[in-house]
Amino acid sequence: MDVFWRQGYEGTSIADLTRAMRINPPSLYAAFGDKEHLYLEAIERYQQGRRDELAPLLDEAPTAREAIARLLHEAARLYAQADAPRGCMLTLSTACADTALHSELAKRRAIAKKTLKARIDRGLRDGELARGTDTDALADFYTTVLKGLALHARDGASRRSLLATADAAMRAWPGTK
Repeated sequence: MDVFWRQGYEGTSIADLTRAMRINPPSLYAAFGDKEHLYLEAIERYQQGRRDELAPLLDEAPTAREAIARLLHEAARLYAQADAPRGCMLTLSTACADTALHSELAKRRAIAKKTLKARIDRGLRDGELARGTDTDALADFYTTVLKGLALHARDGASRRSLLATADAAMRAWPGTK
């Protein structure tokens, strides 16, 4: 997972993978079929870990605003960890020419946006946002902020800088009137 995360799908060779896994190429092919299937399994493992960490932030926060703020702050912390590749694997390791793989990854990213939108929609239903708030646009905005935080982290931004960006993004949260 770390090899794909650090080098991206296109930048990772079978030799890189077999070296990291301490296996030979026939073992990799026997276990995973090919590089794409191994990559998709690595992405699934990454996403499951992130879901386990981040879903409670959205579900347990008392308001949608607090849920999104907690999510952005936790993403800033995770993206800047010293003991892991910086940024978001799903965002940063996915550039590829293969259109089928690109489509699969786009679907996975869309699910993340859908999750944010569902929490924002709940806030709208609970009266936390003004009627008529475009929750789709709001989910797009905060999804874009998350992607930007990932890229900023990959470029070496400090945790403090990422948190400042998250705080600035929360000032864009719409009011109730």
